[in-house]
This record gives sequence, structure tokens and C-alpha cells, in this order.
Amino acid sequence: MPPNTYMSNLFGSSPVKPLQKHMAKVLACAAELIPFFEAVFKQDWDEVAQIRANISQLERDADELKKELRLNLPKGLMLPVSRRDLLEVLTMQDKIANKAKDISGLVLGRKMTFPPSMVEDYLDYIERCVDATNQAKTAINELDELVETGFRGKEVELVESMIRKLDAIEQETDAKQVGIRSQLFAVEKELPPVEVMFTYEIIEWIGEVADLSQRVGSRLQLMLAR
Repeated sequence: MPPNTYMSNLFGSSPVKPLQKHMAKVLACAAELIPFFEAVFKQDWDEVAQIRANISQLERDADELKKELRLNLPKGLMLPVSRRDLLEVLTMQDKIANKAKDISGLVLGRKMTFPPSMVEDYLDYIERCVDATNQAKTAINELDELVETGFRGKEVELVESMIRKLDAIEQETDAKQVGIRSQLFAVEKELPPVEVMFTYEIIEWIGEVADLSQRVGSRLQLMLAR
């Protein structure tokens, strides 16, 4: 197969299309955490198990897309963005899906329960962390336009504003995490110590979904600076 035909088949009109496709799958995976925890809060463990299975499948799908991109990305061909930059963004995206899978696995495996007083704010915290992943996807979806404009002009300003919004969302999740941890601290003496320990860990892991999403934006910002 001629090289140009091969590249066209792999990337379509842009060398970042597989990266964007991967990010879409990652967002779908992370977004399942919202109905997952809604089911957890209701202690509907059949529903929890079904959503956990969905998360696992989406994570596997994302993993396959990651492998395909890594294996097929040419090493010697000049691309509009550097191979290293693409792979670094891909790694951050992949970690988001992995974290969603880890969260759902631990919660289901232990059939964790949460203090009723925390439920409303906890769900708000989860939703905001997923918002960060959605914003990262929005920014990554502009990579085609950045390539077409040579990383110049109003498109750069647009993407920079998207990244600033992503940073702001991540900062909100940090503040919400502090609030959730304070709520747990207020009632932790009434709970089994082991459950308290794992609850703190899950709070931290959910925050990492937003942190990793913010890092996707940071690496995109590095592309703009080069």
C-alpha cells in the first residue's frame, strides 16, 4: 500500500483523528461514573455491577484505540504535531479511563456505602470532575483546526480560553474535594475505620479524574507554545 494511502486510511484528514477518537471513548468511560454512583447511593448493586461492566468495556475499547495509535504512528514521518506530544497527550487520556475503572472496581468490590449527609455534595463533586474531562475533550477536538491554521491566529486564542476554563474547573474540583473530606471527617468516628480509609481514597481518586483531564490541557498548551 502506498504510504500516502496508508496514512489517509489511518488518520483520515488529520493525524490527530485517532487521538480525538480515543478521547471521546475516555469521556464516555468517565461519564459512566455519574450513574454508577447514583446506583451506589441507592445501593442498587445489580445496577452498579452493570454500569461497572460498561466502564470496563469502555476502558478496554479505549485501550485498543491507544494500542492502535501507538503501533501505527509513523516514527520517521514529519507530522504537523510532534510524535512525542501526541503520545504524551494519549498517555494522560488513557490514565483517565484507567482511573474510572479503578474507582468503580474498588467501590463495587467492597460494596461501599456513603454517609447520607454527603450524597448530594458528593454527586456534585463527581459531576464537576467529569465536566473537566468533557472540557479536555472539547479542547482536544480543536487540534484539527490548530493544525490547519499552523498553530496561529484566533484558533490559538480560542483553545487557550478553553484551557483556562479547564484549569478553572479543576480548581473548583479541588475546592469541592476539600469540602467533601471535611464532611467525612465530621462523621468518621461513627463509621468503621477501614471504610473511612477507603472512602478517603475514593474521594482522592475521583479528584484525579479532574487532575488528569487538566494535564491533558497542559500538554495541549505546550503544543501551542512550541
